[in-house]
Amino acid sequence: MSDYESFKKQIYTLSSIDLDAYKEKQMKRRIDSLIAKNGFKTYDDYVKGLKTDKDLYDAFINYLTINVSEFWRNPEQWAILEKDIIPYLMKKDGKNIKIWSAACSTGDEPYSLVMLLLKFVPLNQIKIIATDIDNQVLEKAKMGVYSYNSVKGLPKELLEKHFTKLTATSYKINDDIKSRVEFKKHNLLKDPYPTGCSMIVCRNVVIYFTDEAKNEVFKKFHSVLKPEGVLFVGSTEQIIQSAAIGFKPQYSFFYIKQ
Repeated sequence: MSDYESFKKQIYTLSSIDLDAYKEKQMKRRIDSLIAKNGFKTYDDYVKGLKTDKDLYDAFINYLTINVSEFWRNPEQWAILEKDIIPYLMKKDGKNIKIWSAACSTGDEPYSLVMLLLKFVPLNQIKIIATDIDNQVLEKAKMGVYSYNSVKGLPKELLEKHFTKLTATSYKINDDIKSRVEFKKHNLLKDPYPTGCSMIVCRNVVIYFTDEAKNEVFKKFHSVLKPEGVLFVGSTEQIIQSAAIGFKPQYSFFYIKQ
């Protein structure tokens, strides 16, 4: 295969995704596997294919951005959200809190947030900003149709109240919940961030970034959070030097802006 460095530059030109910001050994192994699976011999041939075949390009972006999601993922953390974090935010910022679900994948997380907030405020006071770099998953999120595996972790009462069962193994989230989420395409490594956030939820994404890129993202999160706002990260993404960035650990995976 030809030069991986050249490939990274071509991908950046093509997609605005900076592969230099991802852990190279891990990402190169994934890409090499995908290229072989699709029957290409070289990086250059694969890039030519990406430029001419939209389905191939969409599949590449989807594969690259590692979309794994489910409703109420890590339920013990949602229990902390309900018991401590949301009441804290409402006491601090009032009922119209602004929440950004960054790298939201297929929408499981922002829709979960709407269902949780409904326990505290009326539906018309809820608005979640949800972003992802992958157009395919954003389209799926807007459709709101999910497999049983995606929704099986939800508390039973939420599944029965907020979903319509389509088949034995598929569920559609109700339109009233869908209406409270605004989906947008967004590149965490390049695009401007939403400002004035009470809470940012970004889980199981920066684990794939280099330490330098990861710290840059955390610094940007800090800059757009309101004073004493909350950052909620994934189970393998503790911020090692959180104080240097300006965060104070509150619970496992929850950080308060200082």
